[in-house]
Amino acid sequence: MTSRFKTSDFDYTYPREAIAQRPLPDRSGARLLVLHRQTGNVEHRVFHDFPTLPDPGDVVVLNVSRVVPARLKGRRQNGAEAEILLVHEETDGSWLAMVHPGGKLKQGRHVQFGEDARAEVVEVIGGGLRRISLTGLDAADLMRKYGTTPLPPYIERAPDPADRDRYQTVFAKADGSVAAPTAGLHFTPAILDDLERRDVRVAEVVLHIGPGTFKPVSADDPSEHTMHAEHFAVSADNAAVIQEARDRGSRIWAVGTSVTRVLEAVGRENRIQTSSGWTDLFIYPPFEFRVVDALLTNFHLPRSTLLMLVSAFAGYEATRNAYRDAVQAGYRLYSYGDAMVVV
Repeated sequence: MTSRFKTSDFDYTYPREAIAQRPLPDRSGARLLVLHRQTGNVEHRVFHDFPTLPDPGDVVVLNVSRVVPARLKGRRQNGAEAEILLVHEETDGSWLAMVHPGGKLKQGRHVQFGEDARAEVVEVIGGGLRRISLTGLDAADLMRKYGTTPLPPYIERAPDPADRDRYQTVFAKADGSVAAPTAGLHFTPAILDDLERRDVRVAEVVLHIGPGTFKPVSADDPSEHTMHAEHFAVSADNAAVIQEARDRGSRIWAVGTSVTRVLEAVGRENRIQTSSGWTDLFIYPPFEFRVVDALLTNFHLPRSTLLMLVSAFAGYEATRNAYRDAVQAGYRLYSYGDAMVVV
């Protein structure tokens, strides 16, 4: 479906220093912009206030995927540095990966990690992806020994030991993401306890976030952009919690764009079903949301699929105005930045 918007419509300007390079000391101390999508009105609050926003009986849905240390630095045959970002394992035991430098790592070339592990490029897929085979160590041991936290490229520093904890939600449990579900980074055990005290239910889904989350849309027409497929799962118990809330008229709060994509992918027939598989659902305006009633999210890159999803949910002009207000008010942007909730 051709969009009535161009990719350039999702551009905006911001000072480079607005990009958060490190997390705040307190996870839940971030600022929270509250956007009321029916009126376009904006409130400026803090994330500590989030549990006061859902009503009793509402369901807050979390993505419990865990970030793995998938960024690996090694050496090419000539001794030059190279980097591999593991994306996901294929059924034949090979891996899809992003590589750097892409022009040098062609089919048949390899990257050595220490003395005991090697990755060989067996196929150039396109779109920046390679199929690689691992020898010496399996992927889990390779990441455990040589892997680092896959911080996004706009964080212009090397990862440090603190990132292993902070670039991870407190509720993460299913290994598989190479990028954090960043809206969930603001939650603490105290915030989750506060939701429970207010009779707000919490449900869980899994979507293993791939590097496509950082890939800007390059086509002039967003409908021509291809999303990388990502693996998801919704269990029977969690599907039941979400469906029961919908049946009684309570609201579904998606914590992040990843949760939104899962819920809208499995709820197109107006029932939340137990499901697992791969989704390449790309949400951009216009889009009919059938499951999600409120969206908690961070601020996203210009021309990104994530910004387009938020614009589809909140409305294009309301989103544009909210981002302008956030930039003017000095909000911190992106993964380690502040949050926005659309109600």
